[in-house]
Amino acid sequence: MRQEVSTEVLEKPISSKNVKKKSKQKYFWQYKYLYLMLLPGLIYFAVFRYAPMYGIQIAFRNYVPFLGMHSSEWVGLEQFRQFFSSPDFGRIMFNTLFISFLSVAVSFPIPVLLAILLNELRHAVYKKLIQTFIYIPHFLSWTIVVGLTHVLFSINGGAVTEILASIFGERIDFLANPNWFRPMIILQQVWKGAGWGTIIFLAALSRVSPEQYEAAIVDGAGRFRRIWHVTLPAIRPTIVIMLILTMGSVLSTGFDQLFLMTNSLNRSVADVFDTYVYQMGITQAAYSYSAAVGLFKSVVGIILIVSTDFIAKKVDPDSGLF
Repeated sequence: MRQEVSTEVLEKPISSKNVKKKSKQKYFWQYKYLYLMLLPGLIYFAVFRYAPMYGIQIAFRNYVPFLGMHSSEWVGLEQFRQFFSSPDFGRIMFNTLFISFLSVAVSFPIPVLLAILLNELRHAVYKKLIQTFIYIPHFLSWTIVVGLTHVLFSINGGAVTEILASIFGERIDFLANPNWFRPMIILQQVWKGAGWGTIIFLAALSRVSPEQYEAAIVDGAGRFRRIWHVTLPAIRPTIVIMLILTMGSVLSTGFDQLFLMTNSLNRSVADVFDTYVYQMGITQAAYSYSAAVGLFKSVVGIILIVSTDFIAKKVDPDSGLF
């Protein structure tokens, strides 16, 4: 009798779905505390990122606060037509793209370069000391950074302005001259964010086996050869992913920095999407119009992410996000 039962059990087919379901449940239960740690982040994104998307519909309405969202008149794409036909559209688009691509061209490669240079340092004390110094600016708010910029580059008594005036015999108004606005913005971004940006690339370099460098040395490769053939290939996927994410925020040039650096003399080159949305939505109460501008910026960002990811996969099939 026992033999017959055991034979029936052995002959009974095992469902692959049940096996997968049990294995997933076992895996989830095994790492339940790690999944529990995800909850605060998921709740944050659900409440502050996804839930507000419900209000996007005001971009397609003539929103009146007293009437409410649903009672306001539906106007379709009228707000977008008004923005595209506005004389501000060309200026805002040019200023945003110019600052963004200049930032990508200058600010993006510097953390990569810093990570490579730090990786080449063999003295641990010097390496940690330099890392600490270049990380500190990241923890300063844009208000402090702009305040320091005003102190150093003010036309009256600015330390840098006085030094340059003593050398060249001429005072330059860095803060009011529109020609100096974009270089000042990029300089601030590099000083504040370059050191912090090296963390990701240093983490990628930490996975490189020292044996690869030893093998390269045995083959006669110098320092630059080792960087070119060992270091750069190790962080290339990370560079591509960070570039894709950076391209997605091309139109998001940052509100705090630009708003604080803008004045009546440099406004012609300082107005970008972020400051324009604030100006139209908050100061002029054009809620539907500003929502349409913000939605347009977000859609363009998504298109840039997908396009950059597509190009990256064409160049290197192992790269990309999707």
